[in-house]
Amino acid sequence: MKRILCVQDISCLGRCSQTIALPVLSAMGMEVTVLPTAVLSTHTGFPNPAVRDLSDLIVPAAEHWKREGVRFDVIYTGYLGSAEVVDAVQEAIRLLRGTDTRMFVDPVMGDHGRLYARLDADYVRLNAAFCGQADVIVPNLTEACLLTGTAYREEWTETELRELLRRLSSLGPGETVLTGVSLSAGRTGVLGYRRGGGTYFACQSRRIPAAFHGTGDLFASVALGALVRGLPDEKAFQLAADYTALTIARTVGDGTEERFGVNFEETLPELLRMLQTELKQQKDAV
Repeated sequence: MKRILCVQDISCLGRCSQTIALPVLSAMGMEVTVLPTAVLSTHTGFPNPAVRDLSDLIVPAAEHWKREGVRFDVIYTGYLGSAEVVDAVQEAIRLLRGTDTRMFVDPVMGDHGRLYARLDADYVRLNAAFCGQADVIVPNLTEACLLTGTAYREEWTETELRELLRRLSSLGPGETVLTGVSLSAGRTGVLGYRRGGGTYFACQSRRIPAAFHGTGDLFASVALGALVRGLPDEKAFQLAADYTALTIARTVGDGTEERFGVNFEETLPELLRMLQTELKQQKDAV
């Protein structure tokens, strides 16, 4: 069983970050170790959440695991939220990352063309350097523009998106996957770029007109789980796109308020069926 270290906050109410990553990756067959960077009463889509910073726990926890000889197959980072946390996580990774430990970074810092509250240009610069250490990064369009100093806009051609991917790739990650991009009407998904081979891939699914909190965390966690289970890039990200669309549609049908996130608990059995189908097809093709 693969062991994943998941580094992001715990928002106690409103499904996102650790409260999505832990159950989803566990259901997909991985052992998940959580390293919380902070605990919030709710995610920041609710007004004035109570917050407890845990940045002083990060390095001592990593030192303890190192003393115990704990090995991680993947280090997965999401929302970090401050320069102090980024610095602490960098040190934890230095302590824990082995030669075969993959690093999967979701550089959560903004959406809809805006940087999240309480973050600044220095934080963006730190994250650009941080992304350079990763095997895979999965920024959305806003984050990609912030990381590369590119002016944000809503409309892009595929040629322009490919150029943006190359700029992101110049930061240093092995693979760059731009999320939340539409390549045709009524569809959304990802466009990816592999730096080593200079090749691109696209995965698109139906676009559901809704904006629930935590869908990016759901997508990233499913994609990572599928990659760790051995699916190739295109299959892993297509699975994540299809499952996220299915879950958003189910949540819309349930009438759930958007700030409470998507009802992934209802659709986890379908995720596992989708994963097993892909794994079987891959096995049969060998």
